[in-house]
Amino acid sequence: MANDSSMKRFTWEHGAREGTQTQLSKRRDAMNKQTVRGWLLGIVTVLLATFTTMPAAFAGAHHVRWDIISVVFGPPNTLNPGGVADANAPNNGGKIRLTGSGTFVAPAGLQGGSAAATGGGTWETFSPTGTSTGSGTYVVTGLVRFDLANFQLPGNIDNIGNIAEAANGNAVLRIEYDDGSRGILGVYCHGPGAPDGIAEGISATKGFKTYVEVLAPAPGVDANRTLFHVLK
Repeated sequence: MANDSSMKRFTWEHGAREGTQTQLSKRRDAMNKQTVRGWLLGIVTVLLATFTTMPAAFAGAHHVRWDIISVVFGPPNTLNPGGVADANAPNNGGKIRLTGSGTFVAPAGLQGGSAAATGGGTWETFSPTGTSTGSGTYVVTGLVRFDLANFQLPGNIDNIGNIAEAANGNAVLRIEYDDGSRGILGVYCHGPGAPDGIAEGISATKGFKTYVEVLAPAPGVDANRTLFHVLK
């Protein structure tokens, strides 16, 4: 009888402990689930706040026009399409002169490139002594990257697009020349209100030649200026 009582007491106590442990385990599981739900809710809230407060110009895909521009100097300056820009190649490589304009669609978030690109222009290369060494046309085949810095401050007369959409930044485009060579075109715009650190002008490669020295615009000289228009 004593053994039976001890066994019953042991069984009851063991069952009670198991029941208590099960309840504690369920409570821990419930608390963990509530914690995870709280984290997820917090993450979702932050993401929603980020996207709803992000300026419209930076939130989605960018529809952009780029131009190498011509300027009639004022004040105010009048901006027209159809300008020229030069870039030098190092180590006695001469220079390249380009005209051009086009459009592209930059992916949302400014991440990566795009095949949605159009445009082109003319090219001419020169020896270090200034002798023309070739000329022709080129076409844009894709966008490598676009970085929007900011929208420009008003003040110019814009005969290309909406002055409220004029923007500072840089773009890298893939291009093909009519002589069969390929290259990269860099377009850089440092207009009114631009932050420090942006060049103004262009750079290019053509085959193995690297015309990477951007020639800055000179005051009163109608050359080496660019412009972006970003659809708002």
